[in-house]
Amino acid sequence: MQSKYEVIGIVGEGAYGKVFKCKNKENGEYVAMKQFKEVEDDLVKKTMARELKVLQMLKHENIVEFKEAFKRKGNLFLVFEYVEKNLLELLQEQPKGLDPSVIKKLIFQICLAIKYLHDMNIVHRDIKPENLLVHDNLKLKLCDFGFARTIKTSREKLTDYVATRWYRSPELLLSAGFYGPEVDYWAIGCIMGELADGDPLFDGSNEIDQILVIQKVLGKLPDYQIELFYSNPHFKGAKLPDVQKPETLERRYMGKLSKQAISFMKGLLNPDPKQRLKGDAIFQHPYFENYTNPFPTQICKIIDFKYFNFFIMVFFNFV
Repeated sequence: MQSKYEVIGIVGEGAYGKVFKCKNKENGEYVAMKQFKEVEDDLVKKTMARELKVLQMLKHENIVEFKEAFKRKGNLFLVFEYVEKNLLELLQEQPKGLDPSVIKKLIFQICLAIKYLHDMNIVHRDIKPENLLVHDNLKLKLCDFGFARTIKTSREKLTDYVATRWYRSPELLLSAGFYGPEVDYWAIGCIMGELADGDPLFDGSNEIDQILVIQKVLGKLPDYQIELFYSNPHFKGAKLPDVQKPETLERRYMGKLSKQAISFMKGLLNPDPKQRLKGDAIFQHPYFENYTNPFPTQICKIIDFKYFNFFIMVFFNFV
């Protein structure tokens, strides 16, 4: 790291390590360098290896560019393009919400990135403002693929310990691991509301409260999800209230979003994942009618790193 990159400063720190802003001494380019702490836990190692494998596959205008990976003194380093801020920081600068035209520009780009991932059978599972990077010109980049994974079948059981609570869909909260890529679109709907007024849409204090908060806004969940709630031992002894007069998205965002924008958000926030707006239907919705991508997407490619998988296996002692 010291031979090729000059460390400018720390821009983030988490449970698994730190993120530095660095300067490439060879070409003067600024990059973000993610340093993982040395760990012995096999589960954490597999999570890190999974992120590396997913990053190897991705090349898209709205996904942060992965440049290289290397090992130094027992630590793993990942190098990415540097982006000035994330969506949470943008909201902190404008705490009352963003202009509707800006919201549309950002949401369109998020949807492009997620459609690309899902077409590759990858679900991100942690869409939140901190994982959405934004250049000064509002070009958006999705990042952090620690929870991302490929989905092979619709009945594959997955861990439900993913996604920040406020952005978890009903099926993530209730279904004991049976869910699909629709969870990413629910999170986009949550973020759209947050961009409109600066406040989290569903800010539950725990998993049970999260379900209550969702119902207070959207109304009663589908009957089969109510049954899942009462059959889930995690919620034993808890009771869901009978919500007769929900707040509704229309009341909450009246005057902040257009009718088409609210209709679009309602499609993303359908509690039933089978009925949720997703895929090609996203871009056919009237909300995006006659909308032109402000950053035309180049041809998406799959990165080909020679011996990359072997590097992963050797680094994590999986061989």
